[in-house]
Amino acid sequence: MKVVVSQSMYFPWVGLLEQVRLADTFVHYDDVQFTRGFYNRVQIKTPNGTPWLTVPTRDRHRGQLIDEVRIDDREDWRAAHRATLRAAYRQAPHLDEMLGIVDRVFSQSADTLGHVGRASIIELSRYFGLDSGTRFCDSRDLGIGGSSSQRLHDICVALGGSAYVTGHGAANYLDHHLFEQSDIEVRYMDYQRAPYPQLHGAFTPYVTALDLVANLGREGLSFIRSGSVSWKEFTHEPD
Repeated sequence: MKVVVSQSMYFPWVGLLEQVRLADTFVHYDDVQFTRGFYNRVQIKTPNGTPWLTVPTRDRHRGQLIDEVRIDDREDWRAAHRATLRAAYRQAPHLDEMLGIVDRVFSQSADTLGHVGRASIIELSRYFGLDSGTRFCDSRDLGIGGSSSQRLHDICVALGGSAYVTGHGAANYLDHHLFEQSDIEVRYMDYQRAPYPQLHGAFTPYVTALDLVANLGREGLSFIRSGSVSWKEFTHEPD
C-alpha cells in the first residue's frame, strides 16, 4: 500500500496530482510549520508570462502551522483570482470546466490555508477521477506526534503502508534506513513533466494544474503519468 504525505497546496501543479495518482492513501500534512512555498500561491500562464496568484493571509506569526494560518478576507481575492484566470484562459477550449473547479473550491467555507489547499487538491483530483482509488486523510486526525523522518515513518506504519512515495525535497533530510527497518520502501517521484498543448508560448510544467484543465479538459488525464523510482536509484546509493 503506497502512502503519500504532502502539505496541501493552492491549485497545485500537475506533479502533485501525479502523487495523488500513485497513492493508495494521501495524507494532507498541514499541521507542520508554514514556510515560504506553494501553500498559498501558484503560477498561471498568461500572454505576459507566469505571474503568481496568492491567497492573502492575516495575523501570521513565526512558527505558525499551515492549518492555523488564517486567510485575509478583507478584500475579495476570490473574485480577483477568478477574473485573472478567466482573462488568462479566455481562449482555452475548456475554460468553463476550469472555472467550474475554481467555483467549487471557492464556494466551500475556508478560513485557513489548510482548508483551501485541501479543497483545491480534492476538486482537481475528482475532476480527473484520481480520487476513485485514493483515500484522503489529515495528519492531525491520526494523532501521531514527533517530527521529520520519525513522524513520517510512524504515519506510514499506522496506515499499513508498504511504500512511501515522496517529492524530491525529502532527499535532503529523510532517513531512508529507518523506513527500511520497517519494510517500508521509499520511492521518489520520477517527474516526466510531459508537455501538453498550452496557450501563450513555450511549454512550462510548473504552473497550476488548472492550466491542464483549461487546455485539454478531462483528456489531460493522459498527461498525469509520472511514476517513481527507488530511493537508492534516486540518490545513486550503491546496493
